[in-house]
Amino acid sequence: MSNTGTNRPTRARTALVPLVSLGLLGVSLAMAAPANAETSRNGCTVNPLDPKDLRGDDVDFRITVDCGEKTVEIRQRIFEDERGHNDDLLVKRQFTKDFGRHDDARTVHFFVDVRNHDRRGEEVYQLVSFRVENHGGHWSDWTPWEKSAVVEVHSGK
Repeated sequence: MSNTGTNRPTRARTALVPLVSLGLLGVSLAMAAPANAETSRNGCTVNPLDPKDLRGDDVDFRITVDCGEKTVEIRQRIFEDERGHNDDLLVKRQFTKDFGRHDDARTVHFFVDVRNHDRRGEEVYQLVSFRVENHGGHWSDWTPWEKSAVVEVHSGK
């Protein structure tokens, strides 16, 4: 009996260990990478855009919404990033938008004064989650929260 037959499975398993390790590394790197914030559910797509500094008193926390002949309910949370501490919730709101058969995607604007006037700049972001009403009047589950980029905004003059 040859040693080659009994060693081949052992060698194959040994060769798989580095490949599996590399695969697990790739999965962990993919999970750590920033995800696309756009989410689709039941024919609706909602995307929290990066906050837009208007260089005045307000920041525009925009959301694009595209739904065909449906009603979507959106939860929006706006935070100040506290760099490693608990972030400050500045605003939370919940609203609905109705879409007809011929409606195009919409950008929903929400203007918020986020300036803390005793500091130079603020870092802010938003979280968005939504659910969709079907034709029978039943609501889907809420989507997971999606986060925009953290953006530094400055006081305008």
